[in-house]
Amino acid sequence: MDQQHVVIILPHPDDEAFGCSGTILEYRKNNIPVTYLCGTLGEMGRNMGSPFFANRETLPEIRKKELQDACKALDIDLQMLGYRDKTLEFEDRGEVAEHLKSILEDIQPSLVITFYPGHAVHPDHDAMGAAAIKAVERMDPDHRPEVWAKAITHNRHEMLGEPDVVNDVKDQFEDKMKVIEAHRSQAEGMLSKFRNSPEFGDMDSEGMKMLRYEEFYKWDFNS
Repeated sequence: MDQQHVVIILPHPDDEAFGCSGTILEYRKNNIPVTYLCGTLGEMGRNMGSPFFANRETLPEIRKKELQDACKALDIDLQMLGYRDKTLEFEDRGEVAEHLKSILEDIQPSLVITFYPGHAVHPDHDAMGAAAIKAVERMDPDHRPEVWAKAITHNRHEMLGEPDVVNDVKDQFEDKMKVIEAHRSQAEGMLSKFRNSPEFGDMDSEGMKMLRYEEFYKWDFNS
């Protein structure tokens, strides 16, 4: 927990909930400030609630409110970057990196958490991770924060080796679930099935391990 300020850079509302909310909660428990730079509102998401309570016109505002509720549950600052969902891969990467760099130089974090480009499944994930890493790379090396990159491909261990950081968030699990539940439009159907599965509650089951352990690779700017 030796950090001064942590910045999370991810593209969609709920990326933080599933991927690193337990880690965030642990930092906040230790009074370490956390800022979330969220790329889009996830307005092109396919899920409209279960049962449906959103449509394509109302979904952006609903997901915005869900994101704000999740950040309130996490007790973190939120900055919405204003990019459009499912278009990040087509944005000029250098321009996005400069946008992020200007924010990072203002915040001066000691740690940035983002997605591992090429190992993050979704094009927006890969693009946001690549831009975030480029932004940090362009910073003064003497004031450059550490970067933890989250890989979520099934073959990540075979391709990248074992992660450098594995956080067991068992103690934060109930609060992590509340953060996930805040993203009701996206998570409600999945959580209903999950809660009714025989694995739910068994912290050592494969299904629970995916949420219990948060893995990160430390980015090496010298390789």
